[in-house]
Amino acid sequence: MADLLETAERLHAIAIHLLRRLRKVDEATGLSGPRLSALSVVVFAGPVTITELAAAEQVKPPTMTRLVQGLEADGLVKRRADAADGRVSRIEATTRGRKILLDGRARRVAMLAGLLEALDGPARDELRHALAGLEAVIGGRRQRPPAPDPDA
Repeated sequence: MADLLETAERLHAIAIHLLRRLRKVDEATGLSGPRLSALSVVVFAGPVTITELAAAEQVKPPTMTRLVQGLEADGLVKRRADAADGRVSRIEATTRGRKILLDGRARRVAMLAGLLEALDGPARDELRHALAGLEAVIGGRRQRPPAPDPDA
């Protein structure tokens, strides 16, 4: 058990440091962390309701409503009536919102790739193996390709 706690402690510390570095890269988007996170859900999950988006982001619907209003004001998302139930609106990314999100993701991935260049081949192989184990227990590869751009 001591091994697991030490490993968990190291993983926690690394995750915190990595997230701090990524937040620096994210500053180029001009969006706050919560707005960027909500936009990511919209881009990758496709049109979603406020309730679905709030659940995905683990916030209450009124909080998500305010975030979405800000994203709408910036022209990054838009609301559309649900095809099955016109009383329900779905939030979808605009072309501009998708571009900002995907460009930001590309910057994050490039930064990570730059860090990984410092590792030799065997260390990269070990990391790939460890990532497969983490994905199995955490489910980190759930993210599917971006939803189609409705304006394209």
